Amino acid sequence: MRRPFPPCIYGLLLLAAAGAAQAQPRDTFPARESLGRLGIPAGRITLAIRPAATPYYRVRVAAGRMTVEGSSAVALVHGAAQYLQRHGRLSVSWEGRRVAPLTNLPAGDTGPVASAFTLRTYLNTCTFGYTTPWWTWRRWSDEIDWMAARGIDTPLAMEGQDYVWRALWRDQGLDDATIAAGLSAAPFLPWQRMGNIAGYRAPLPAGWIEKKHRLQLRILARMRDLGMKPILPAFSGYVPKAFAERHPEARIYRMRAWEGFAPTYWLDPSDPLFATLAKRFTQLYTQTYGAGDYYLADAFNEMVPPIAEDGSDASAAKYGDSIANSAATRAAALPAPVRDARLAAYGEKLFQSVTAAAPGATWVMQGWLFGADKTFWTPEAIRAFLSRVPNDRMLVLDIGNDRYPGIWRTSGAFDGKNWVYGYVHNYGGSNPVYGDLGFYRDDLAALATSPVRGKLTGFGLFPEGLHSNSVVYTYAYDLAWGEDARRPVAEWIADYARARYGSASPGLIAAWRKVIAGAYSTRYWTPRWWQNKAGAYLFFKRPTLAGADYPAAPGDPAALRDGIAGLLASRPRQPAPLFTYDLVDFARHYASLKLDARLRGAVAAYAAGDVTRGDAAAAAAARLAREIDALIGNQQETLGSWIADARAYGDTRAEKDAFEEQAKAIVTVWGGEGNLSDYASRAWQGLYAGYYLPRWQIFLAAQRKAALAHQPFDAAAATAAVKAWEQGWLRDGRVWPRRRPAAPLADLGRLLADADQP
Repeated sequence: MRRPFPPCIYGLLLLAAAGAAQAQPRDTFPARESLGRLGIPAGRITLAIRPAATPYYRVRVAAGRMTVEGSSAVALVHGAAQYLQRHGRLSVSWEGRRVAPLTNLPAGDTGPVASAFTLRTYLNTCTFGYTTPWWTWRRWSDEIDWMAARGIDTPLAMEGQDYVWRALWRDQGLDDATIAAGLSAAPFLPWQRMGNIAGYRAPLPAGWIEKKHRLQLRILARMRDLGMKPILPAFSGYVPKAFAERHPEARIYRMRAWEGFAPTYWLDPSDPLFATLAKRFTQLYTQTYGAGDYYLADAFNEMVPPIAEDGSDASAAKYGDSIANSAATRAAALPAPVRDARLAAYGEKLFQSVTAAAPGATWVMQGWLFGADKTFWTPEAIRAFLSRVPNDRMLVLDIGNDRYPGIWRTSGAFDGKNWVYGYVHNYGGSNPVYGDLGFYRDDLAALATSPVRGKLTGFGLFPEGLHSNSVVYTYAYDLAWGEDARRPVAEWIADYARARYGSASPGLIAAWRKVIAGAYSTRYWTPRWWQNKAGAYLFFKRPTLAGADYPAAPGDPAALRDGIAGLLASRPRQPAPLFTYDLVDFARHYASLKLDARLRGAVAAYAAGDVTRGDAAAAAAARLAREIDALIGNQQETLGSWIADARAYGDTRAEKDAFEEQAKAIVTVWGGEGNLSDYASRAWQGLYAGYYLPRWQIFLAAQRKAALAHQPFDAAAATAAVKAWEQGWLRDGRVWPRRRPAAPLADLGRLLADADQP
């Protein structure tokens, strides 16, 4: 069978495997257990771990029995899962699994299949706010098995750290009430950890901290059993306001007000307290959860470093995804020698803080800031910041190559440091149907041959939120292992469809190719950030008069519509659940684009004084919104399921009510006085009809009233009314239980017919 890597690598792998064969085989029990949880009858599979310098697996099938060998437990799980996926027997996704019997497997030998990357990394610090704050062990167990099936071995593991933060601040003399009041609500904790906010929607209940502590113990045990090396948190310098007030002698900067939140406090790494706190945090973490190899410390995520002695640059700097690249900060205008000397000292001290209590550890940082704030982080500034850190003791996660490509080139591959190449793909858990399979394939192929890639060590996907566009994650991690790097996307999708649905006719595969052309040829979903307004679609954004000029969405809606029609025409008599799931998702996305067009028409018509035309467009938009809402009740998540998970985490009625409001807030208004409202907008049942639609109805009704009265439209008053309604909605106590459609494909047909109306 195929050997999808150069002969030189193949030879090295064979030598490594042959040498390792003389050693005692390692315990394969964790891999066998993981396969069993995935639904694969592991009794029909023989497993063997053969350590090698290059991650690899090899699958042989003879006489109906599968033998899998690999360099780690993760490699074994991935190898078995990948082989079965290629032969249409297994599909593993967030939406569900499909497992077919292992009978009649074709005999053969894959030969050693090597990963092009030493590490396959996964998750974003924000994922732990946008997706996982209410996860139980059962959900985390499923996710870890999903990781193993994808061949991921270095995931971020950020749960449970607040247990350690509490212990650290207790050590420093703060009482529990003060600590709790300084910790943000569960969905917002990632931004507390990165220093953007503090104490937002506090207090953080002790029960939540204890639950996450117990959960992290199980998460790390499972990851380590599988041979993963989780990336753990470290101290990056942010301290509670109460701590800063207790230490007026310390060099603590009052940082800028991120997105309109209250300023936070950052302890200069040159202050003696920094080393004390950093070392103690890692000691406490190790006592609680065990030692690690990789520690994440992000000191300047969307925060300009305080270069001026008085910290004035931090408070004066402006930042935001839409304005970062044009922001002119005084810090950026400082003389380069002053800036670079301070940055070099910061980088050196941050590294030392990580290794003080973990001498052999590697400092990990996300490289998002280098692309998001290019005004400050010039190639020279990046080089200075990294200059005093040993090359082999640092790992830069270059996460944003689908949004800010090429930072690794301009920075000299991060000044010789180990680094991981990857994509964010998902922002805030917002879930339009998009991705760019062809881009991933071509981009990674070009990366592999680049002579200036330096110490490229890994590949990763770093989504801010999960549970959408599974095909993107399956394909990208397949590319990371090299199995499909040379296959056309159109050929790969045929195997994917067969594995996911059980069968795939030529017509169905042709339809999927049209879906790829229509939706999965979009690298970045540009509408999510438009005129400083977040939201995946116009319908998801807080209403505005500018909506009349909202631009066309990326992608090719006509091709997507053809693909949907082809899937409907090719559907089997009894469609597989995942087939129906995908078809509903595609139709929901297509109809949402059409809904936006109705909104544009309504806003423009009322603004022109044409009430009749405005009424027709507004009614059509409302009808589509309700039809979409009714259709998507069988999808993985709904507003009701999100709220139910949040309430289940509470120990008292008061906690349950608070968690409910926090869960609603993170996916809608977010917080602050900046532009975060609707950043995490979700295409969920309950939100279409229960949140997005009422907001637009308030706004359009005000427009209509002004048009009928031939008076100027008071946009500010309409926006104020919408904001007041939002705050009432957060606290209205409605839990929006899931409503499942009995005949989703019939409902889908009616939705499409309505959406296609001119």
